[in-house]
Amino acid sequence: MRVISGRAKGVVLKTPDGMQTRPTADRVKEALFSILQFELPGTKVLDLFGGTGQLGIEALSRGAKSALFVDAADAPCRLIRENLRRAKMESEARVVRADYLQFLSQCREKFDIIFLDPPYAEVFLENAIKKISEIDILQSGGIIVSERPVEKELDLEISGFSRSKDYKYGKTLITLFRKD
Repeated sequence: MRVISGRAKGVVLKTPDGMQTRPTADRVKEALFSILQFELPGTKVLDLFGGTGQLGIEALSRGAKSALFVDAADAPCRLIRENLRRAKMESEARVVRADYLQFLSQCREKFDIIFLDPPYAEVFLENAIKKISEIDILQSGGIIVSERPVEKELDLEISGFSRSKDYKYGKTLITLFRKD
């Protein structure tokens, strides 16, 4: 796993041992950031299910102003910090260890882009999207980026948000929700 483009292009990011974290495939990440390329410069990014930190780090590498990484477990938080060191981006980022719903309930910051790449087998994705739509942490015109497996339905229309088509990359679907 590596940073694909931008100022940290080519930096190899550390991956976890075992199957606890499922990093986004480089092909999917490249396609996603091709969609977002003109949205990124100067943005404030939230990587809600941080894992390895690769989505937020890629965003920083491509011009995002800052990134906040959230993960519920200590090991992923340590891994994100290590990957931020490798990419020389510690000063532009914060890492918070917290449950995603607890974090969202207490969050008072606003973001331009929110990445949601939770564990696939859970209902975290739906719960996170609903919670984000209920609270005011996304800037007007801001984007929620959701990633899920092709077999997982996401029958969700959110008041005040426009939903993109599903972008399919192998066994992965990406859907964007833009705040109106």
